[in-house]
Amino acid sequence: MSPYPESIQQWNEQVSQHFPCLSRPQAVVLALWSYAAQVVQSCGQSQGAYFLAQLLDEKEDALRQRLREWTWERAAKVGAHRQEVAVAPCFGWLLAWVVSAWAPGEQRLALALDATSLGQRFVVLAVSVLYRGCAIPIAWQVLPASQPGAWQPYWLDLLEQVQGLVPADWLVLVLTDRGLFAPWLFRAIVRHGWHPFMRINTGGKCRLEGASEFIPLSDLVRPAGEVWRGRVVCFKSAQLPASLLTWFAEGYTNPWLILTDLAPEAAEISWYSLRAWIEASFKDIKSGGWQWQHTRMTNPERASRLWLVLALALLYAANRGSQSELPVSASMLAPLPPGMSVRHTPARRLSVVRQGHLSFLADLIRVHHLPAPAPYAPNPWPAAKKTYP
Repeated sequence: MSPYPESIQQWNEQVSQHFPCLSRPQAVVLALWSYAAQVVQSCGQSQGAYFLAQLLDEKEDALRQRLREWTWERAAKVGAHRQEVAVAPCFGWLLAWVVSAWAPGEQRLALALDATSLGQRFVVLAVSVLYRGCAIPIAWQVLPASQPGAWQPYWLDLLEQVQGLVPADWLVLVLTDRGLFAPWLFRAIVRHGWHPFMRINTGGKCRLEGASEFIPLSDLVRPAGEVWRGRVVCFKSAQLPASLLTWFAEGYTNPWLILTDLAPEAAEISWYSLRAWIEASFKDIKSGGWQWQHTRMTNPERASRLWLVLALALLYAANRGSQSELPVSASMLAPLPPGMSVRHTPARRLSVVRQGHLSFLADLIRVHHLPAPAPYAPNPWPAAKKTYP
């Protein structure tokens, strides 16, 4: 008989099943912590340990120590057989989990590459699956914010970590904003059999297919609401053959210029609007959800292990929150209706992550009766200070 409530036991079994790279004790702590984070909306060790202690009737200090040691490296632990959690092997299993639960018949997947920072402490490079207004991290690299050097080797390594897990006949888009565009990244994505969908700045030049002269990219931006698409060779100094799509909307400051290896007629520029979902998930991870900005961690490797907890919490919440939308939802890669701009797409009142959290709490209350209110017991008032004549 399991010592855990049924809901935790079910989650524990799923985590163990989908992460065979983790030992049984490692998977148990990951399940407990991600479950607690879902309930208390915080990834903090103290809040998670207190909640689990109340729920499981165990000692709070012992639980807090289990959570702390789960993020530690092997050398920091006491005992001859202690192991550290290796995060990188979990990336492939995490993506495989998402793919295994993808809607039957839907053979398109959108990924986003982006970076987020935590003050002057960390920079996180993240690869995320875009899903219904949020993004589920499937691979990441946590770096010290002050670390010099290029990000190229880290991005290439992250792409390698999640290769071969999406069926070869699926359409996989990889979206990036202007700050991450680089020809080497474009080519690396193509090499893996995926399709870059990368925004670029308007300041460069390109040569139209069949032409001999390079012209400014900005010359290909049409009046507001009109899309231009065609084959080009971009950048005079480091030439890159690609398809270019441009679009400008009334009320926006800058146009979209998107480079992809897809044929111009096979790409919809409206797909680029999906990239904003990763920004929403960075907010979910921080002030809008799991409060990662309050962490006191300073070690990047330990922070990387904590991100595995966050990724599972996001995966769980996004799955739960989307259940009410599934019967009426269209494909997330469907083009926008004629005459409708990205700005005017219907908006959710609540994010899918928030919906997942609230439905999770509702289920807990529905199954377990709340205790009757107890009498209020205010703290004693501070004693009056002595006065002297």
